[in-house]
Amino acid sequence: MKNKVKKTDKDILLQIIRKISVLDNPDERDVALVIARHPSLSLKTFSKSQVIEAYRKYKKDVNFSTKKEKEFLQRIKMKKVRTSSGVTPVAIMTKPYPCPGNCIYCPNDPKVPKSYLSLEPGAQRALSNNFDPYLQVYNRLVAYTKIGHVTDKVEIIVLGGTWSFYQESYQVWFIKRVFDALNDFNPKRAGYLNNIKEKEQKRTTWSSLYLAQKLNETAKSRCVGLVLETRPDYISQDEVVRLRKLGATKIQIGVQSLSNDILKLNKRGHSVKETENAFSLLRMAGFKIHAHWMPNLYGSTPKKDIEDYRKLFTDKNFKPDELKIYPCSLILNTGLYDIYKKKKWRPYTEKQLLYVLENCITSTPRYCRLTRVIRDISSDDIVAGNKKSNFRQVVEKSLKDKKLKINEIRHREVKDADVSLDKLSLRDNVYETKISTEHFLEFVTKDDKIAGFLRLSVPKVKTFINEISGSSVIREVHVYGQVVGFGKEEEGKAQHMGLGSLLIKKAEEITLSLGIKKISVISSIGTRRYYSKKGYKLKDIYQVKLLK
Repeated sequence: MKNKVKKTDKDILLQIIRKISVLDNPDERDVALVIARHPSLSLKTFSKSQVIEAYRKYKKDVNFSTKKEKEFLQRIKMKKVRTSSGVTPVAIMTKPYPCPGNCIYCPNDPKVPKSYLSLEPGAQRALSNNFDPYLQVYNRLVAYTKIGHVTDKVEIIVLGGTWSFYQESYQVWFIKRVFDALNDFNPKRAGYLNNIKEKEQKRTTWSSLYLAQKLNETAKSRCVGLVLETRPDYISQDEVVRLRKLGATKIQIGVQSLSNDILKLNKRGHSVKETENAFSLLRMAGFKIHAHWMPNLYGSTPKKDIEDYRKLFTDKNFKPDELKIYPCSLILNTGLYDIYKKKKWRPYTEKQLLYVLENCITSTPRYCRLTRVIRDISSDDIVAGNKKSNFRQVVEKSLKDKKLKINEIRHREVKDADVSLDKLSLRDNVYETKISTEHFLEFVTKDDKIAGFLRLSVPKVKTFINEISGSSVIREVHVYGQVVGFGKEEEGKAQHMGLGSLLIKKAEEITLSLGIKKISVISSIGTRRYYSKKGYKLKDIYQVKLLK
């Protein structure tokens, strides 16, 4: 009698891989069941990341075709929603540093930059990497790779309060190290760190940053968006140019309220006038404007909040492209906590908060994306008020039950659904701001799901940046669906149907129809090659095309 060949963990993992590959139209539960039914020799259930790692290690043993490999990796991918907006987001944090503001609601955790709490997920990752920008970026890309995500198109989101208050030498060093990490990362060798030098910021110059940016134009992981956050009163013409030189394409800016009385009561440190000025300067420069707004501030009421929110989109001085709604949370050791103890302020009840947020979401126009509705603060840190991190879902369910339509972008994203070009229609949504006429071009499905969009700004006033003077400006091109690598195609996926090219062509047609013969784009470092192929030439910090 022949001896049985003893199974190994490798054999079990290969069995899991093959069984997942032949599942008929599976969902995540089906995949999880296959893994659960085939435990390791020690009877432990393998994690998805272990299965993905095993596939990469033993792929020659399974010998899948290119199509079969794509299907398998799509099935096994974890947390698909992370990259369903078309890019791979990497949020990192600057070192703990003072803030020029003295807002009464703002936490002051000495372990992290002011306005953040050390138990927040982003702060936890930053702390574990000692706030090193290189390590934060690199290790986040490693984590994405291990759970099956593509890391070709990366949006870097820098958190940390008032970026503009940090020393310029630190800013240049920080962003240069971000680009170093992107340039060094190789998904085939994920986990291998090979460039932990240049920790002293005094060694870094603007020239070395520009070189790192140049290298990123052809890197395996390219920066397709760089987001920095600051205060309205720190935005000036010089600051806008510096932000652009760093490679930024989107600015997060704390609006909080459009009432001078409420700003004063909450010791915000600036007035609405500074917010108006910041919006104008950022829009003149082509930046995407990502505002933060806070209901339930000291001195406000649900009725005042709803009126204030609507002003964001009816007043030509504002009209943000993206928005985070952060209902005011009560945190220990803040000025607001002292006011709370004196019973001069109280958090909204769940019913009041639901009423405010329902009104806010339904009055958000289709050109704006609500990236967050509740801040990701641990319930342990909140003394009183809403502790439900999923309150957005509560609000959206309530609106659905009431059969009220939601127009904002995030709710309408096509995500990873299959779409075909012949079933999409192009809409041109035109709206006015103080300094521009904005065209929000969007490809939508029959049921109004958005597959891609472009923001075109046609100036009404002369800009302070000479290289884009007399030009329309493409402020953003975004195509939805799961991230697909550079130069690759995936049938039926919005990212590779040529939607971006069609949107750009339409923007050029609109520009010419208005008698303007110059169009510019506030391109990110990683998309420069894409635009250069379409005739856009890099002048200094923008890419420009002369139209015939």
